[in-house]
Amino acid sequence: MLGKLPASEIETLLKQQVVGRIGCHADALTYVVPISYAYDGVYIYGRTLEGMKVNMMRKNPEVCFQVDDMKNMANWKSVIAWGVFEELHEKEARDQALHNLVNRTLPFNSSETTHLTPQWPFPVSDLSSIQGIVFRILVKEKTGRFENNAVGEAYS
Repeated sequence: MLGKLPASEIETLLKQQVVGRIGCHADALTYVVPISYAYDGVYIYGRTLEGMKVNMMRKNPEVCFQVDDMKNMANWKSVIAWGVFEELHEKEARDQALHNLVNRTLPFNSSETTHLTPQWPFPVSDLSSIQGIVFRILVKEKTGRFENNAVGEAYS
């Protein structure tokens, strides 16, 4: 069965996942790239280095964000959100974003890009020591879909 996710499941999926994809568009080019993120119910937070996605989001802050959870080809959930990119320079906002990123639950075996410091999984004493560009996306709209095939593995 195919269907639309209710708002509560959209929120749950956004909060549970740690990798999503940002879609950005500028100068007649569309770019979709995976990022490690945290979500607090209002903002999607990320940290990155200078590069193509940041340059594009600075030019056009309207972005799309997508996450999914796939058990198999017949049992999956997917959320798409639209929002506005904002680079965080002010210490208080930057520290709050980094706090959300540092305190999210990560799988023990995870990629270097999800670790904000070489000391991971141990927290740093000074969040301002974390290098890179810290940003957030104000989520303005969300939608979600699912497929659940009773013949296949049940989706919980």
